[in-house]
Amino acid sequence: MTGPVRDDRPMFPLRTVVIGTFLPTILFELGVGAMLPVIASSATALGASLATAGLVVTLMPLGQILADVPAGALAARVGDRPAMVVAGTIATAGFVLAALATHVAVLGLAVVLVGVASSVYFLARQSYLTEVTPPLKRARVLSTLGGVHRIGQFIGPFAGAALIALGGLPWAYWMAAVAAALSVAVVLAAGADDAAASSRGAPVPLRQVAREHAHVFATLGIAVLLIGAVRGARLTVLPLWAEHLGIDPAQTSLVFGLAGAVDMLLFYPAGKIMDHFGRLWIGIPSMLVMGAALVALPFTTTVGALAVVAAALGLGNGLSSGILMTLGADVAPAATRAQFLGVWRVLSDLGLAVGPLVLTLAAALGSVAGGVWVLAATSGASAAAQARWVPRHSVHANRTTRRRAGLA
Repeated sequence: MTGPVRDDRPMFPLRTVVIGTFLPTILFELGVGAMLPVIASSATALGASLATAGLVVTLMPLGQILADVPAGALAARVGDRPAMVVAGTIATAGFVLAALATHVAVLGLAVVLVGVASSVYFLARQSYLTEVTPPLKRARVLSTLGGVHRIGQFIGPFAGAALIALGGLPWAYWMAAVAAALSVAVVLAAGADDAAASSRGAPVPLRQVAREHAHVFATLGIAVLLIGAVRGARLTVLPLWAEHLGIDPAQTSLVFGLAGAVDMLLFYPAGKIMDHFGRLWIGIPSMLVMGAALVALPFTTTVGALAVVAAALGLGNGLSSGILMTLGADVAPAATRAQFLGVWRVLSDLGLAVGPLVLTLAAALGSVAGGVWVLAATSGASAAAQARWVPRHSVHANRTTRRRAGLA
């Protein structure tokens, strides 16, 4: 097999990628970042128990799972960029509902809506960038997208903490609503071409896509699910453990933001390593670092100790920036990319839901620490699954698989 033809397209076109994709992503994720650390506190303020508060937190990934397959169908039918507009509008409504919530059920509905919007937004931007990015630059672009995602979620908790100190919990949600609305405005103003929409044919039934690629989903998909579980735990375990220790919401937001600060420093180096050395050089070490941090978390009893573990979790998660998007882009068929990535997102988001559910069950049984340690073991299993299945499905797993495919 011969190597690929040289592709001199720029990695980061200003209008289509930087302004049309990265900037609205920062705004969208700023809102999500402001919401995530205070969901549990909002639920307990409305009278929920700690276990119920953990359940409300899990409604975010549940909303994502419910929307993953429809998101793929929507993006395939109307185009990636219109799907981003729809997602931003739904998120705005969800944030407003959270700000106005006077009952835990209303807060839960708001969290579900934001989860739905996040799924549609995430899939649409991933599909779009996969379409317009040269394959040998793919990891850097998608890891940068993951980094932009992290930048927004880094800024969000700090901005949310400041607004909470000034006016209370609802102010964080109002800021999130404004940020989501601005993300819609930027996408519309950019007016970037929808490359995916211009190249797609008639929509292919989802059952056909799932059947044709069942082996990928049943093997590499297991690794995707396990990685999602570990990363989902990171989003949930810090605020839930902080609530367990009785740390106030403003300090929780700061700890969450610290994790995000470490997290966002590594996205471009991670992508560069994946492009030059292969996906496994990032996928396996990132899971082992996060596993070690999860082992240590139940031993923390102070804000300072929690901050150290949060930084370690941020380090591991930062190393994994873009890994799931890149693996999905590596194996997704061009003709049915959006639908394939919709199923791919179901697997990763199932993992995102499993992680928090394990913690919720552990809280209900009176041992949050036990749930954390189960997830630490999951991180080791995810590393083993990657070592087994990534080389079998992606020619970009490492340099050996690239040489075999003629991509020296």
